Amino acid sequence: MDFTSYWQYSDMVTRTLFFLLLTLSIVSWVTGIIRILQSRKMAASVADDLSAQIHSKQASLIDTDGATRRLVIEQTLLKHIGRYRFASERGLPILGTTAAIAPFIGLFGTVWGIFHALHNIGTSGQAGLGQVAGPVGEALIMTGLGIAVAIPAVVFYNLAVRINRRVMYHANDRAHDLLAQSTKSISSE
Repeated sequence: MDFTSYWQYSDMVTRTLFFLLLTLSIVSWVTGIIRILQSRKMAASVADDLSAQIHSKQASLIDTDGATRRLVIEQTLLKHIGRYRFASERGLPILGTTAAIAPFIGLFGTVWGIFHALHNIGTSGQAGLGQVAGPVGEALIMTGLGIAVAIPAVVFYNLAVRINRRVMYHANDRAHDLLAQSTKSISSE
């Protein structure tokens, strides 16, 4: 059996589900690759970015008292860490949703294909193994396609989440160091 015979046998519902799964696959691959690259770039620069933000902020805080300076630095760090967290999570809902729904779309395609095959068998009145095995086997292709779409989405999602945890670890670690440094400079004055 080749793809053209499968395509000729399929109906509009099966073709729509096929194109939906194909679209989800393309979107998840593009989103996953972009998310991994951006997360890795962010992991490499988050500590330096936080340091630069605090050093630029400290110049405007020279005339304030120690408690105010600490509060402003702490709030600045929290604000920027929140922005990094938000930026690192972009695209993850697409990957998670694709990973969750693609197998079910494929399963629906299989159920629809089996229903379609059984309906054709019932209409023709022939119910031999040759009449059942081919259409049911073709219907199972949709389940395989749904799983083939879901697996890369899950892999990309897990990789991105792991890299994002590292980004947040580096950001929080650097923020604690910067806050400790600012406290030392405040207490030495």
